[in-house]
Amino acid sequence: QVQLVESGGGWVQPGGSLRLSCAASGSIFGFNIMGWYRQAPGKERELVAVISTIGNTNYGDSVKGRFTISRDNARNMVYLQMNNLKPEDTADYYCKFRSAVYDVWGQGTQVTVSS
Repeated sequence: QVQLVESGGGWVQPGGSLRLSCAASGSIFGFNIMGWYRQAPGKERELVAVISTIGNTNYGDSVKGRFTISRDNARNMVYLQMNNLKPEDTADYYCKFRSAVYDVWGQGTQVTVSS
């Protein structure tokens, strides 16, 4: 089974940057989509960004132009570069793996943006 471990979260001031990492292990073969979702207190979990094995990407409207997702298939890593962070970006960020047969979620990493 695929396992995911996120890292890189923390506190940052508005306008700052963070880079989240997701390390994947297990049976990662064939076409798949990996990405990031976030959930703030009292809100639904929402799409941040996803990327396929071949590099196709999709971003949530609220992060377009500020966040960039990338992946290194050789190292089984997915990254989320977050620039120009805003207080509304504060949330728990979760890495997700999706294949044709199952979904896997990481444990999450906290991102707090405040002055």
